[in-house]
Amino acid sequence: MKQMRVSRPISALAAIAALSLTTACQKPSAPAAAPKTVAPDVWAVVDGHDIHQDLVENAYRSAVDPSATPAPSSEQVLTMKVNVIDELITQEILLARAHARGLDATDADVDAAFNERKIGVTDDVFNAQLKERGFTTDAFKSGIRRELSVQKVLDADVNDKVTITDQQVADFYNQNRAQFNLKEPQYRLAQIVVTATKDPQTRNRMNDDAGTLDEATRKVAMIVEKLKAGGDFGTLAMDYSEDPQSAAQGGDLGFVPASALSRVAPPLRDAVLKMEPGHVSTVTIGQAYTILALVAREPAGQRSLDTPTVHDSIRDLLKSRQQELMRTAYIAAARADAKVTNYLAQRILSGEVR
Repeated sequence: MKQMRVSRPISALAAIAALSLTTACQKPSAPAAAPKTVAPDVWAVVDGHDIHQDLVENAYRSAVDPSATPAPSSEQVLTMKVNVIDELITQEILLARAHARGLDATDADVDAAFNERKIGVTDDVFNAQLKERGFTTDAFKSGIRRELSVQKVLDADVNDKVTITDQQVADFYNQNRAQFNLKEPQYRLAQIVVTATKDPQTRNRMNDDAGTLDEATRKVAMIVEKLKAGGDFGTLAMDYSEDPQSAAQGGDLGFVPASALSRVAPPLRDAVLKMEPGHVSTVTIGQAYTILALVAREPAGQRSLDTPTVHDSIRDLLKSRQQELMRTAYIAAARADAKVTNYLAQRILSGEVR
């Protein structure tokens, strides 16, 4: 028993001595690093790269209509800016990947896209539009460069890698054969709508919303000029159409049954019935313009898989679905690998920004 009582303090002293010796042999620990301070205009950092306030403000101005009424509240503005920053964070991550892959947009790419957006618009009108939104030409081109670079890396890493086989097309057709049995003729239509009145629900990629008849007339003339110059109808619809439902789909209205045409305005119905597939017609009703495209016309009856429009439409649908899935997964994985700090969000939560 005595030995056990004596052994405890000896063991404890030995442990203390050993710990003291070990501690003495180690270098003093460095003081904890102070939290990094950032300039007030740094609103986020992505893998060490700053996202500044002016970039967020430019992106915000491109996403809102400056003449919209009523004006958004301060809370709504901040909510939108937080959403804008989130998109810019994703963009910054993809830009880094584009740069690492040598896929940055070139000056020639930017100039071509810039000039394409100016087709049908005089320099004075275009510059006035930029000024209204608080953009300089350089800032606008910088935005184009970022968009093109991101698109290049998405094309290379995702879109171009998606292929749809004939077997996949055939399987879809066989599983959905009833969809291709038309009880009446159908018309595949697309539209670009321009009105003389502003609508707060209008959303297009250029945030372009005519507010007067003169503005609407000039806008339609510009779009028609772009189409004549070879512009893509779907792209122009996404950029300029003022129809909130179809603009995001490139103006695509899908197949419209012949019976449904009896319920639309006679000028639109007559234009569809007179048009040939691939043609475009501009219809004016009151102070609204509709640039209408007849993509295809299908007779009644069961359409076979050999029908080009059937095969192509199935392939496009399946490819679009797969690309959307792969893009979503690609971006999620890229964001998971990145180190991100959203300072604007932190400042809002702390009450520093209201």
